[in-house]
Amino acid sequence: MLDEPPLDAERLALDRAVIEALAARIAAGPNSRADARALALREALRGADPLGARILPAVHGRMEVAGGRRFVTSGPLSAVLAADRWGTATPVAEAETALGRVDPSVSALIDLGDRPWWGRLLARPDLRVVEALPDDRAGLPRALLISHEPSGPTGDDRTFWVTDSGLPDARIRADLSALGLAAIPMTQAGGLKLYAIAGYVQPEDGRLHQAPGALSGVIGSAPVY
Repeated sequence: MLDEPPLDAERLALDRAVIEALAARIAAGPNSRADARALALREALRGADPLGARILPAVHGRMEVAGGRRFVTSGPLSAVLAADRWGTATPVAEAETALGRVDPSVSALIDLGDRPWWGRLLARPDLRVVEALPDDRAGLPRALLISHEPSGPTGDDRTFWVTDSGLPDARIRADLSALGLAAIPMTQAGGLKLYAIAGYVQPEDGRLHQAPGALSGVIGSAPVY
């Protein structure tokens, strides 16, 4: 004879409370801007313990999907990162194909990889980096989220800057530092280099007119948690 386990009424009530809270939050609709979502998540993370800090970004990500956001990915790392953050995404083979899928309701998470697809954003001001994963302080991002959404400073950001300068990384970093910009090299390919600059830097920031390279510019920014 199998014994039926007793129903834990207290835990069941807690589970129902979580479901009701999530349903109410999803019904309230998503934030319409990437920076608004970042500020909301940062506030939710304030004072969170290590377990909460791991869970809350995934919960927020799944609420975004429930609210109508859609994602495509390009690259194996992006597929893993998207599954962790949003629970689901549609894989596509090429970075350029992923960029072509971006519209007001679809964003593309793309591996940095070994091709300079990110350089295309210099000629596409309608597309911009709004998130970069992983987005903690443990290391540099390995994938960029591209969107049509507007986004502004969140108080703790990385700005992504592209240049065609042939100078060594050390010299480029020194030149940027002299302009008051702290930069870290991320990747390079096809004669282009991608840097992460600490803080939020606007594309029209006058300091960048003196930065190395004949073809260069900001392609977006992303929050750090």
